[in-house]
Amino acid sequence: MSGVADRLDRHWRRGRLVPVVYDFAVEREPIARLGGRLLWGADMRVFYDTFAEAARLPPGTAVLDVPCGGGVAFRGVPRDAGLRYVAADLSRLMLGRARAEARRRGLDAAFAGVSADRLPFADGSFDRCHTYNGLHCLPDPAGALAEMARVLRPGGVLRGSAMVTGAGRRQDAFIALLRARGDFGRPGSLADLRGWLDGAGLESAEVTATGALACFSAVKPG
Repeated sequence: MSGVADRLDRHWRRGRLVPVVYDFAVEREPIARLGGRLLWGADMRVFYDTFAEAARLPPGTAVLDVPCGGGVAFRGVPRDAGLRYVAADLSRLMLGRARAEARRRGLDAAFAGVSADRLPFADGSFDRCHTYNGLHCLPDPAGALAEMARVLRPGGVLRGSAMVTGAGRRQDAFIALLRARGDFGRPGSLADLRGWLDGAGLESAEVTATGALACFSAVKPG
């Protein structure tokens, strides 16, 4: 692992302030919508709308949520949905918050303290992979997407969101600041994101952007 990757790994394993502030805001949609508009020029309603798909998954569907953060994606999962849900994150702090959120929502989930780019799961272990607002924090987003594609079964679906460059000078300046602080890894542009999805061997990619926020989905062929 490179020096940059090592620093990011330590930052997110040990960090407290930024994860807690982020989790506090993202769990409160009105705050997130205001912050998304001011900081990213984004309509965050698109982000929250993506969670609804989980409510349509049949019982027994195996879902990997990585990085799960404090469990914001849990809001899309109905009680007693019968999913085989695994929530994974590098941060013990965020996993603790995710466990508490799962208990509050009545979600039966397993939890794993792992990095998104080094997944300890067998090939084809999951029917769905969710990766919301985490790729831009990683040193190798392309490698992480390749790992997520690896653990998807043929026909499995990847859904997620990430901050991207190229939305405007203000947004790019804020991304540069977060990279300098060590909060962001190597975010890319919309074109980069599409290239990463293609490079991971995924098909039928759909990528939409609102400001600096990109939401995407793709399918593992087979």
